[in-house]
Amino acid sequence: MKAIEIRNKYLNYFKNHGHKVIPSAPLIPENDPSVLFTTAGMQPLVPYLLGQKHPEGTRLTDYQKCVRTNDIDEVGDNRHLTYFEMLGNWSLGDYFKEESIAMSFEFLTKELGIPAEKLSVTCFAGDEDCPKDTVSAESWRKAGIPEERIYFYGKDDNWWIAGEEGPCRTRYRNVL
Repeated sequence: MKAIEIRNKYLNYFKNHGHKVIPSAPLIPENDPSVLFTTAGMQPLVPYLLGQKHPEGTRLTDYQKCVRTNDIDEVGDNRHLTYFEMLGNWSLGDYFKEESIAMSFEFLTKELGIPAEKLSVTCFAGDEDCPKDTVSAESWRKAGIPEERIYFYGKDDNWWIAGEEGPCRTRYRNVL
């Protein structure tokens, strides 16, 4: 399957689950002096993730063009790229982990036809800033991922922190 086919299946799947398809924001962010390039799929949605109302509602889906350079020295291995597109489904106060995971599992197994036995997932292991994510682990188990293919990792291996500023970093500082 080609990338464009996966993208279209993804957008259509979430559209059929009540999400509005929104366009990719520009690669050079508008009204965001914190970065030179859009570095993550969530970046153009930060005002809405922080509480502003989005004109398209509370369920959104998109693909976002991104440039990532904070780990440029690692580009070329099996996990690091510079330019890519992120697919996203966004709930702005509508649903949370359980429903998101159920939809993700259904998309992967039913829409893309990936056998459930070929899937493994990661959840946050927890630390002094944030507790272990047992809700996600239980949701993945309920969806059909066996215990032995649910892995817990810390921030360095499970979270993508694209910079020193932003909603996630601000939250950490406030917790500490």
